[in-house]
Amino acid sequence: MSFPSVEKFMASDEVTLSPELTIDEAINIILDNKLTGAPVLDKNRAIVGMLTEKDCLRLIVDSAYNNLPNHDKTVADYMSAVVKTVTTDHDILDVANEFLTTNFRKFPVVHNGKLVGQVSRRDILKAIRETKSTTW
Repeated sequence: MSFPSVEKFMASDEVTLSPELTIDEAINIILDNKLTGAPVLDKNRAIVGMLTEKDCLRLIVDSAYNNLPNHDKTVADYMSAVVKTVTTDHDILDVANEFLTTNFRKFPVVHNGKLVGQVSRRDILKAIRETKSTTW
């Protein structure tokens, strides 16, 4: 049985962040764009991390419990440096299995080490709806 590539269902116009961006600026971007998180890219569009809402919650904990100022903190200070990605070679079945075995809500999609899009749980649900009648 053959399933369509994740490339067909991924979003390719995703908002990205840079590691040098201040954490306050990043939080504003996340909120303004109604995101749950965003990939962090270097100047060559290689993924160096992921910044999620959960990562940003550490800001209030650092301020309240550790009395640490946050005005000079950057995305690099709060991002998760280990990022689970999928490639354009993965199909929707592969990605559905990845979602079932992790707590992630979205995966960056890479091709030759560069970000080309992101795929969310919702994207896979849309793929199921679209392909169910023709594939299964």
